[in-house]
Amino acid sequence: MFVNIDPYNRLIRLWLISMFLLIIIIITVGGLTRLTDSGLSITEWELFKGVLPPLNIEKWNFYFNEYKKIPEYQSINYDMSIDEFKVIFYWEYFHRLIARVIGLCSILPLIYLFFKYNNELIKDIKYLSIFGLICFQGFLGWFMVKSGLINNTDVSHYRLALHLSVALLILSIIFWFILQKLNIEKFVKKINNNFLLFFFIIILIQIILGAFLAGLNGGLLYNTWPDMNGSIFPNDINKNDLYNSEILNNPSVIQFYHRFSAYLLIIFLLILNVIFYKNQIELRPVLVLNFAIFFQIFLGVMTLITGVKIYYASLHQLGSVFVLISFINIFYKNTN
Repeated sequence: MFVNIDPYNRLIRLWLISMFLLIIIIITVGGLTRLTDSGLSITEWELFKGVLPPLNIEKWNFYFNEYKKIPEYQSINYDMSIDEFKVIFYWEYFHRLIARVIGLCSILPLIYLFFKYNNELIKDIKYLSIFGLICFQGFLGWFMVKSGLINNTDVSHYRLALHLSVALLILSIIFWFILQKLNIEKFVKKINNNFLLFFFIIILIQIILGAFLAGLNGGLLYNTWPDMNGSIFPNDINKNDLYNSEILNNPSVIQFYHRFSAYLLIIFLLILNVIFYKNQIELRPVLVLNFAIFFQIFLGVMTLITGVKIYYASLHQLGSVFVLISFINIFYKNTN
């Protein structure tokens, strides 16, 4: 992979792959932070301070007392001890620490490359978009946390979905750049781009619905499959609830649509397999996508029927990353 290439391109490839792995790590830790209800444990936006965790009891008491001021503590965790608080604090602390590392890694190597390989990097100015998006993502993280500090016991599921979506956007862009730098071979025969685009939109909708479901704790409802407690539709809604203005705030409706979009994905996946087979296109990329989608559906079912066990829920979120990059690989190989 790195044989017989010039030093500049070798460094760019290493940087992109490192950034790709770091983004996957922070998505994993971010998901676990959400699943452990730890995201509101640090109530201040600490861009430059807060690099070190509290090192004495006075500092721990300061953070704990700040946490006691927000609705989550007052309504839900009012009997929490300081030792229990330390557990949720460290999840959010490590989430923010990894974010700081990613921020530095997104710009410092580029500064080095600019001075050492000025002419080459100017041609690759597109890589600065990664740093810009990561800065925006940092703002979105605080924007999300703020929504749970005043009147709510949890963060806004809209802001949570936006935060996750931008993380996946960053990951997708980095992966695309990696494919370009590795000179991945394209398909000789092409697939209809409109079909692939519609498939991609369904994947995005499925991921966003999953984020809404996590933000609304909707996975704790209807823990049966394939039915929803013995019915096709949720039994706590009427059919008008499926298309009224409040559908995105109703966890039962969100879970129904999340299930429905998964079945829709299977239909599109079967069509894509037929297209690959009939046109004798390289099968490996679609086989990887097959595995990614069916494994993701399995993880989704296990998350539901186990009442959102953390390890299944965390793997389910990582599964969405696997599905996304598997599809982007096909999309990239279908470009000219």
